Amino acid sequence: MNYWLMKSEPDECCIDDIKDSTDQCIPWQGIRNYQARNYIRDNIQVGEQVFFYHSSCKEPGIVGIVEVVSDASADVSAFDNTSPYFDAKSSPEKPRWYSIDLKFGRKFPKVIRLKQLKADPALAEMVLVAKGARLSVQPVTVQEWQHISKLAGE
Repeated sequence: MNYWLMKSEPDECCIDDIKDSTDQCIPWQGIRNYQARNYIRDNIQVGEQVFFYHSSCKEPGIVGIVEVVSDASADVSAFDNTSPYFDAKSSPEKPRWYSIDLKFGRKFPKVIRLKQLKADPALAEMVLVAKGARLSVQPVTVQEWQHISKLAGE
């Protein structure tokens, strides 16, 4: 099993939106970065755990855990010309973008702030804390997962 971190701006989608959605499940759509797309399409598997991260906000950080509950499939938002994620070069026959479904797992009692993650020597090699790391889907090592889980009181 692999572990992941996925970023979302909380005014677009926050962990409470997932918790409050039908079946506590949402389609993870709108990813328009090729490396992130490749992770979704080629690597992420049903049952894998994901740290959910709020970005571009007052208090960026890891806010909880979600679970992958579907295989990758074509991101239908790319075919909808009214969607901000529309891509005229993507089609159902030759999709360029993929999505997965995420299910709410749990929300942490407090945000594990980016500042705390960056200051932690045990996380010095984590993709998230690397200079210029902006990818919305990132792998997390087993050791990083276990360490962050302890920080969250898991």
